[in-house]
Formats: sequence, structure tokens, C-alpha cells
Amino acid sequence: MLLVLEEPELKVLQVSSNINTYLGLQPQDLLGQPLSYLIDPQQAIAIAQQLTGENTRNPLKLSISTDRGKRYFDAIAYRTADEAIVELEPIDSPHETSFFSFHAAIAGIMSQIQSTSSLPEFLQLVAEEVRKLTGFDRVMVYQFDPTGAGCVVAETKRADLSPYLGLHYPATDIPQPARELYARCWLRFIPNISAPSVDLVTLNQQPVDLSLSILRSVDACCVEYHRNMGVAALLVIALMQEQQLWGLIACHHYTPKYLTSEVRIACKFLGQLASLELANKIRQQELSDRVKLKSLQSELIESISQASNIVEALIQPAPRLLSLTNATGAAVCLGNEISLVGATPSLEEVRSLIDWADTQVSDNLFATDFLPQIYPPSVEFKATASGLLLLRISKIRCYYILWFRPEVIQTVTWAGDPNSSFQLENGSIRLSPRHSFERWQETVKLKSLPWQSYELDSANDLKTAIVGVVLRKAEELAQINQELERSNRELAAFAYAASHDLKEPLRGIYNYSTILLEDYAALLDLDGVDCLQTIKSLSQRMETLIDALLRLSLLGKAQLNLQATNLNELLQQAIAVLFASRPDAQMSIRIPRCLPTIECDPVLVSEVFSNLMSNALKYNDKADPWVEIGDWERSGEPTIFYVRDNGIGIQAHHHETIFKLFKRLHSQEKYGGGTGAGLAIVKKIVELHGGKIWVESVPGAGATFYFSLQ
Repeated sequence: MLLVLEEPELKVLQVSSNINTYLGLQPQDLLGQPLSYLIDPQQAIAIAQQLTGENTRNPLKLSISTDRGKRYFDAIAYRTADEAIVELEPIDSPHETSFFSFHAAIAGIMSQIQSTSSLPEFLQLVAEEVRKLTGFDRVMVYQFDPTGAGCVVAETKRADLSPYLGLHYPATDIPQPARELYARCWLRFIPNISAPSVDLVTLNQQPVDLSLSILRSVDACCVEYHRNMGVAALLVIALMQEQQLWGLIACHHYTPKYLTSEVRIACKFLGQLASLELANKIRQQELSDRVKLKSLQSELIESISQASNIVEALIQPAPRLLSLTNATGAAVCLGNEISLVGATPSLEEVRSLIDWADTQVSDNLFATDFLPQIYPPSVEFKATASGLLLLRISKIRCYYILWFRPEVIQTVTWAGDPNSSFQLENGSIRLSPRHSFERWQETVKLKSLPWQSYELDSANDLKTAIVGVVLRKAEELAQINQELERSNRELAAFAYAASHDLKEPLRGIYNYSTILLEDYAALLDLDGVDCLQTIKSLSQRMETLIDALLRLSLLGKAQLNLQATNLNELLQQAIAVLFASRPDAQMSIRIPRCLPTIECDPVLVSEVFSNLMSNALKYNDKADPWVEIGDWERSGEPTIFYVRDNGIGIQAHHHETIFKLFKRLHSQEKYGGGTGAGLAIVKKIVELHGGKIWVESVPGAGATFYFSLQ
């Protein structure tokens, strides 16, 4: 049942016509009445609190007295732009169904998600976990491409069902309006695709926005489409990436199937977790590819800056220019001079292609993986250039770089003929649900592999560097430094944004776990309590790691507050703080001689000493641990400072890796834990001061950390 209410009185403006079936009332009995006419005042207050956000429990358990006895319902309340809506689902019992029946699966998948190493493995795990939660016959993960078409990239199903894995679906199967609705709602549930629709009886004749409704009826086209597939019940969970609809978790059942609101909440929660990790997996892969291309780009820029002949610097060695965009061939055109690298069209064909681009391509960066479609003469050299990435450095001077990719003949397997979505009716073409989903193969020719966004960025960055060399040779070094600084800011901003965005859902996981432990612990066995404690512990651990990442990213934006600093006073303060935080520590501190007064940022340098002393205390298994702090002056060179201990030491092959973020040499249980971020932060602070840091160590006999502050 569905009620449309007018606030603040919560007067019933519209009601579903099936109310008589459940309550023995006629719609006219409720229209114009306050909600308290139907339910007791306390329940009406709880509904009002749901709508204002004061009560976050959604759904509520309601009881309604009828002439057939008391009936129980799950009530979900929410607002649209113009109305308040309450949806009621009948349930057998007024008792709260514990969320703990799903906590084991949720807790388990959290740890498994973190351990998956690839995107396909992660998506398959998500499909399997959703099927465990719901019991649906088939669960698929469906990924959209830029055109709106999609592909089944993961699947788990009943053994007797035909597989859909790898099948492609045209964009018309899930039109743009439907995709927009999925992006607004995390979950869409249809327990019976053939259930008759129920009218709304209205007092004000106003249309109602039901786009957020759980109970809303099914579009006739959607009903026909899924009937053609043999599907009787449907659950769809949105997968979001960067606030865009990346794909769907689509669940099919071949008989009607109802899921309780608690199961749906668990599925929504799992979809949100999966979306967070999906974004993380994609970012990790993109970041890895970007870092690799940045390294190639830096190498190429350095060659250009030092070379007297720019063309030679670009094309020698040949693989470097090609690797910059993962191309198989390239052409460098500077005025009338064209140099070819790798597998390319002929010199004359390249000249003709540039002449065409001069008149037909307005953008300075242009990419296509289907060149013969827009430039028919390229059919003649499809084997080398079905894909084109064109970088225009200067149209006036005719400076171009063109990268090429060959034709890759692909066999795309569709779920039925995609063209059957369109039918001719009364002389016009209309969109129609497809009747056949048998495998239908299409051979795609004259196309190359697509160009990725980071490859386009890499080409654009190269243009910036070349313009600096060709047009502003005197400012070359400054421009390269500016580009590197921008890249560093982007990476720091990425780390900050990723970490910041993760903290809010993480706090939610921690808070909900705490609430469940405090309010419902009596309902759980020891294993259940253990699982919730584990969730709390893991969320706290993750927040600690995120805080370290935020700290490191903020350092990248920090401005040094340089001032004359007496290191002896600074060190004494750091020692006092260390022992105040660890009153049971027995470590002795040795300072052979007075340290100098230097220009530095005292707050950051204090953090360097504190971190190194803390590590010396933590990683020490001796009966009489000690740490020595001193300096080593060099004529005309920056002073070298050191922090030496008699701890467990560090193996030689770890001397570089210990300064990497989250690199820990020991298990979480040993030596008091830690995030593995401390030395990365120390290294960042030292580098901000223009210095460097390194370590010398004998395993079992201690370690000495040396650093300079320029």
C-alpha cells in the first residue's frame, strides 16, 4: 500500500486502491484524514520523525487495527520535491528481524574485498555474495560502456541455466531514463513481474513522483522484456563510480520471489561497499598506468630538453614514443619534415591524412578507434591505422604527432540481435522489447583497440612539453618543473580526496556496529558478538590508515614555516612528549653533544625526531634499549643528523622500501602494530626541507637513520 501525505499535518492526499484488501477500508475513508486516523499517534510521530531525519530507522514496524484483527507492516517514509510518501509492506510479525542474520556475510566480504587482486575477481566475488544473500537463480554484474551498451562481466547462477557471461546488450535494453533512475536509487526490486498494477485514488488530482518508490509498478515495456527472458522476479543494485552509473548487479529469478526489507537493506549496503571498492580498484589500475606513462613522459621530456634536434629526441629510441600512448606506429610532422616510427601508413598517406585533419578536425587532441568510418581512404591502410590519436601542436607551423593502432577484428556476442529492438510500425520505427536472447554474434572490423583517457592525457602533456621546447626554449626548465609540480599536486589531491571520501562510510560502519553491540548484544551468540567486534576493529584500523594517508597528502600542500630553531630545545620537547605517551618505556636517550640552531620548520622537524625515536623504542628486543641522537658537520655542506638505536635492525634489501607508504616489515601483531606510514611521512618532511634521508643497519644490532635539512 502507498500513502501520499501533505505536511506538516500528514493529511492523506492519495492512497492506493488496494487498501481494502489489507485493512478493510475504502480509499475514500482515508482521503483528507490525518495519518493518525489510520495508526496510533506515537506511530504517526515516528513517521514524521522519519520524514524530518530525526529518526533514521527505515523501515519502521507498524501495527494497524482492522476488523480482521491486528495487522503488521514495514513502513518506509521519504520525501519527494512536493510530497511525503509512506509505503507499507505486510509482514507476519511485529518483531524486529535482526540484521545479524546477514552480518557474517557482510563481515566476510569486507575482508575478501580487500584481498582481491583484480577487478574481474572482485566483481565475481560481489555476484556470489549477493546470490548468497538473496537466493536468486541468477546474479550478474553488468558493465556499461560509453555508448550505454553493456556486457555481463561476472555471473553466478543455477547449474541448469544457460550462461549469460560475456554477452553484450544494446543500449536500448536499458534506455537512458532507466539508467538515470538507477543512478538515483541504489536498489530496484520487483518480486513479481506479472503482478497487476494498483491505482492511486487521489484527492488533489496531482501526479506523484514515484521514482524513489520501492513498491512502484513496472513499465509495460520492462514487463514484456523480462517475460521474454522468462524472468519472474527482479532485483537490481546500482554500482556507482565517481558519482556516475558504472554498471548494475542484476538478479533474476524464474518464479516470483519476495525479499524482506532487511535483506534489501543488506543488499543495498553491499552495493554501496562494492561501489566504494570498485572506484578504488579502477583508481589503482589507472594510477598505476598513469605513473608508468609519467615515467616515460619524464624521460622523453628530458631527452627533448637536452637535444639539439627535437625530432631525433622524439623518435629515438622508437619504442619510447609509441609506449607513451601504447601505439604500434607514429608519425612526427614538423613543418614539411615527416618522420615515421613503427608500423604506419606510407609517407604520402600520412600527408593526405594530415591535410584531411587540417580541414575536418577542430580539436587539438583527436582520437578515434574507427578511422575508416570518418575517413574512408584509411580502409587502404586499416592494417596499420584503424585507430588514430592526433595531437596538433601548432596548426600554423604544421606541427603534428600522430599515433596509430591496427585493425583488431573482434567477435562480439550479443544476447539476441540488437537490431531487433527496433520495429517498423505504421511506417515509423519504434523501440520494442526483444523477443529472442539467443547468442547472436557480430564480427566487428575496421576498428582498433580504444584509446584510454590516461593515454590522451599523456599525449596532451607531451604537447605542453614540446611547446615549451620549441616556442619558449629559454623557459624550458621552469615549465618542466611546473608540469611535475602539477602532477604531484594531482597525486596528492587524489590521495586526499580518496581518503576523505572513505572516512564517512567508514564512520557509519563503526557507528552502526557500536549501536548493534550496545542495543542487541543480548540477541547474539558469542560468535556474533565476535564478528561485530571484528568489524569495529577493522574499521578503526582502516581509519588509522586513512588518517596517515591524509597526513601525507596534506604535507604535499604544506608551506614551510622556516625559522631559527634550537634543536636541543626542540628535541627535549619531543622526548618529553614521547615518554608522556609511554610512561612505562625504559629506553635511555643519548645526546653526545649539543645540536646546532638551524633554519627549519620546528613543528615538522619535531615530527621527524619523534617518529624516529618512537620506531627505535618500538622495534627493540634488548633488555637495555637505547637511542642516540647526534649530528655530523661537513665543511661547506649541510649538517647530517642521525638517530641510532640498538634494536632489531633492518635487512639490507629493505633499506629503500621502508620509506614507501604502508610498507610494513612485520605482521600487525608484532612490535605494537603501526600503519607503515611513519617513515613515508618522515621522508616527505625531509624532502620538503630540500634534504634526503637514508638508513644503515646490521640486522640484530640496530639501525642508524641519517638525514639532512638543506
